[in-house]
Amino acid sequence: MASLGEEAVRNKQVILRDYVSGFPKESDMHVTTTTTTKLKVPQASNAVLLKNLYLSCDPSQRTRMTNYQSSPYFLSFTPGSPIRGHGVAKVLDSGHPNFKKGDLVRGITGWEENSLITPPATETLTKIEPTDVPLSYYIGILRMPGMTAYAGFYEVCSPKKGDYVFISAASGAVGQLVGQFAKLMGCYVVGSAGSKEKDDLLKNKLGLDDAFNYKEEPDLNAALKRYFPLGIDVYFQNVGGKMLDAVLLNMRIGGRIAVCGMISQYNCLDKPEGVHNLLHLIAKRIHIEGFLVHDYNHLYPKFLDWVLPQIKEGKIVYVEDIAEGLESAPAALVGLFTGRNVGKQVVVARE
Repeated sequence: MASLGEEAVRNKQVILRDYVSGFPKESDMHVTTTTTTKLKVPQASNAVLLKNLYLSCDPSQRTRMTNYQSSPYFLSFTPGSPIRGHGVAKVLDSGHPNFKKGDLVRGITGWEENSLITPPATETLTKIEPTDVPLSYYIGILRMPGMTAYAGFYEVCSPKKGDYVFISAASGAVGQLVGQFAKLMGCYVVGSAGSKEKDDLLKNKLGLDDAFNYKEEPDLNAALKRYFPLGIDVYFQNVGGKMLDAVLLNMRIGGRIAVCGMISQYNCLDKPEGVHNLLHLIAKRIHIEGFLVHDYNHLYPKFLDWVLPQIKEGKIVYVEDIAEGLESAPAALVGLFTGRNVGKQVVVARE
């Protein structure tokens, strides 16, 4: 970042070129350096100027690269503007009463070196009181992915000790935590992932009972019967499509499915893949529920009080895949859909 004076710098940004159809490509985004950005907020404003430190890569960002509107949760990005997402940043200047220069914050920010956040977007910002865990955890285990795993498993799945639990995309930002939460509760846990490396991670580092590479399974129904001969009580659903179809065939009576994500469908929103085994919802009295983490924000203090000691005592580990520099951000985001990342994908924005 080249200095242009005491109060100004050039601002590197990751720009969405245009709305995306099909699988995203690195060329759908470009990294550019804008004209001078002063390191001061406009006079008499409630804006906050941030120096971005860590940026989150999330599959849900793909849905916002399409001119597709299903709910206020999936607001599309604007072509020609920076990609947006969860981030950890340092306050460079502030006209907002809740923030001062030097504060560390988490919230929604731009994929750029410096972001000027104006009301009402400042409502997404929360001051971080640093603990002895990495700052990047505040876009991972200590925020959206962590809360998603916590709320989705404990609140939506209504788990019980001894349950048979299956997690798709089990090595990802959310799935890796659900597996550990389930093991702490005394469940039998199996996860699916897309490589031997990830399967080994699930079994040897995260402590799951077993794992399998779905890419090597020609028959997902047969694979699930092999790992769950007595059936599945709880399915934490991150993938959708053919995996969901196979799971429905293997659910037990009274089973619960938490629909967290549908990564298999994000690149075909105009022609989504159908699910064919829904009759099993009736015969097996299966409870299936979609959810958004925002619905459970009131549980965040309780979650922090519970999870921080678990991290510090080594009972829960969190795996991150770190990409250095904004130039690496387009490849990091695209890599989510080819399975290139291992664990939570994080971009280091600072230089």
